[in-house]
Amino acid sequence: MKKQKIFIACDTTDIIKVKKIIALSQTNKIKIGYKFGLEFMNSKNGRQFISKLRNKVVFVDLKLHDTVHTMLSAVKALKDLKINYLTVHISSGLTALKAVKKISGSIKIIGVSTLTSLNDKDLKKIGYDRSIKNLVALQAKLAKQASLDAIVCSPFEVNIVRKIFKKEIITPGVQIGKKNYDQKRSMEAKKVKSDWLVIGRSITTGNIKKNIQKLIKSL
Repeated sequence: MKKQKIFIACDTTDIIKVKKIIALSQTNKIKIGYKFGLEFMNSKNGRQFISKLRNKVVFVDLKLHDTVHTMLSAVKALKDLKINYLTVHISSGLTALKAVKKISGSIKIIGVSTLTSLNDKDLKKIGYDRSIKNLVALQAKLAKQASLDAIVCSPFEVNIVRKIFKKEIITPGVQIGKKNYDQKRSMEAKKVKSDWLVIGRSITTGNIKKNIQKLIKSL
C-alpha cells in the first residue's frame, strides 16, 4: 500500500519554528515534504535556509505569474537551491508554461489552477464568466498541453482534474479536523484522494507530534 504524501506548509518567517516543524514531523507512516511560500522565501534568512536543507522534499510555492522573460529569469535564479517543486499560475498562459517547463531542469513545475480561497462569486467579481469547475477543467487541459509535472487544485476539483491530467495532483485546503481557516473550498484530509495533500495550521499549530499522529489515524 502506498504511503500518503503530505506537504507541511511552513507559513512563517521564523527559522527556529521551521526547524521545529521539520524535527517534530518525522515519521515512517506517511511521506512528508515541506512547502515554503512567499512569506518564508521573502524573509531575511529564508533563501539561505532553503539552500542548506538536505534530504528533504522541498516545495517552493511562489505562484509565478508574469511575463515569459521574467518567469524564466525567476526559475533560473532558483536553480542553485536544488528544490524539488515550484509553482506557477496556469493563468500565465500556455507560452509561458511551456517556456518555464523547457528550462526547469530537475525542478518539477506545478501549475496552480484556481485558488482555494476563491468561490464562484469571487470569480465573477474579477471578471470570470465560467464556474470554478469549468475553469479548473480548462486549466487542467493547459497544464497537460504544457507538459507540466503536477497541478494544484482544491479537493472539490480532484475528480475533474484526474480525468484530464494524468500526473501528480497536489491539493491544498486540507484540514485534519473541520476547521477551514481562510479556505472557501476545503475538506478533511481523509476524504481527499490526491497524490499530495498540503496541510498547514492543522499540523503546525499546537503540539506538532500529536497533530501528525492525529492525521495518520484519520487517513
